[in-house]
Amino acid sequence: MTSDENVCGRDARTTAAEDSGATEPRSAGVPPAVAGASRPRFGEVNIRDRGRLPHWEKEGATYFLTFRLADSLPKSILDRIESERHAIAQIANQLHRPQSVDERRKIQRLSTPIVEQFLDSGAGACHLRSPAVAEIVVDTLRHFDEDRYRLFAWCVMPHHVHVVVRLFPGHTLATVLHSWKSFTAKHANQFLRLHGAFWQREYYDHLIRNEEELERSIRYVADNPAKANLKDWKWVWVCGRDARTTAAEDGGAT
Repeated sequence: MTSDENVCGRDARTTAAEDSGATEPRSAGVPPAVAGASRPRFGEVNIRDRGRLPHWEKEGATYFLTFRLADSLPKSILDRIESERHAIAQIANQLHRPQSVDERRKIQRLSTPIVEQFLDSGAGACHLRSPAVAEIVVDTLRHFDEDRYRLFAWCVMPHHVHVVVRLFPGHTLATVLHSWKSFTAKHANQFLRLHGAFWQREYYDHLIRNEEELERSIRYVADNPAKANLKDWKWVWVCGRDARTTAAEDGGAT
């Protein structure tokens, strides 16, 4: 990693949640190459549940995020995730008690093997292969950079997007993701002459805890196209590398 990237890393390290010593193997949908060993105590974060996966949020935190096209996972896989999640929740309900820490953690990571199986499989129409659509996503990510958040790395893959980002105080994970997804969905559907859901409703997030996790997340994003055998892939950027002027050049991959 270059010295410029280390400067970016130091900035995020001072704003991410301080280490509490709690452990968590990985977040749901987050590859082991990214997820670290530490997780905040439940009292240090807000846990928001939107129906499929809980999301761990903290003001001013840094995240590894993944959001995917609506057709990138078959409905049968989504139903399987929901069924497993419901079974865990039902046990607590039958015993008339809140879900335990272990149950919440299991829900948080239950879909990881399933999602990883399809992550780079090329499922669905892969609309993000289109340079014009990829450019819509990239321009949207950049639009509020250094205003609502600070970008450390991003990668637009054929059917999903990875982002490493620090949120500025006053801006939540939910609102930032909603802004990205709603704007890009509208304009991508207009370009493609499509209707209906463009992105999956759910997304996957990992709350970055320290500099090691930050550097590991950035490396994962930077290396993702090569690992997926996407040669000369233009839609990737890392803080400290002047890729902003080249990312939109000849979207290349088709």
